Amino acid sequence: MTQVGDGRLPLHARLRDDLRARINANEWGPDAALPSESELATAYGVSVGTMRRVLGDFVADGILDRRQGRGTFVRRPTFDNAFFRFFRARGDTDRIPDARIVSRDRLRAPADVARVLDHDGDVLHLHRVREYDAIPFLVEDIWLPLSAFEPIASIDIEEIGPLLYPAYEQLAGIVVGSATEDLSFGHEDSAVAGELGCAPTETLARIQRSARTHAGDAVEYRVSYGIASAFRYRLELR
Repeated sequence: MTQVGDGRLPLHARLRDDLRARINANEWGPDAALPSESELATAYGVSVGTMRRVLGDFVADGILDRRQGRGTFVRRPTFDNAFFRFFRARGDTDRIPDARIVSRDRLRAPADVARVLDHDGDVLHLHRVREYDAIPFLVEDIWLPLSAFEPIASIDIEEIGPLLYPAYEQLAGIVVGSATEDLSFGHEDSAVAGELGCAPTETLARIQRSARTHAGDAVEYRVSYGIASAFRYRLELR
């Protein structure tokens, strides 16, 4: 095969590194399948079995999805829906809630945001409200590294849409691959309570999310608030 990566590394590791770099560069869009195993094997000059093993590792790591009859795609998780199944305001509907961006600002990263994003420069701050039938159920503060998300800072707010992660990819070429969330209760914030339409002393649920690319780079820090009494959690164990 043509020399790929560090020749001191095993072939399998070099193939992984090269394909990961191509995935991180967003070479394959949301509707573009990767070449087939045989096509990739031919391009790299390796056996189909070797290429199948490499792709299988990416599938096991949650980076790639195999779709029956369609091919292999870069995985794009739907984290935007993560909260909706827990808050009673969702009701029985499966439709995407409305999203209203209340403000959008460029500012210096606060210390806690800089720490999560590993970025001490300027950030883009979005403040938005999620609603069903004009009834708020989540209030969110979102911080993004401005250098990577300048298109989000410049576009008309109305063009961003109700889901941010597709907008990140379409406008800034950033694909979110994983996220970590921390949930806590007992917070009080009169300003947030006013946006949620509840009493200033109402107990709130607070969800902190840090989102990363497939390469592991932190690209979003989000803090979401909902009314604690509207939160429902159900786990089915087998």
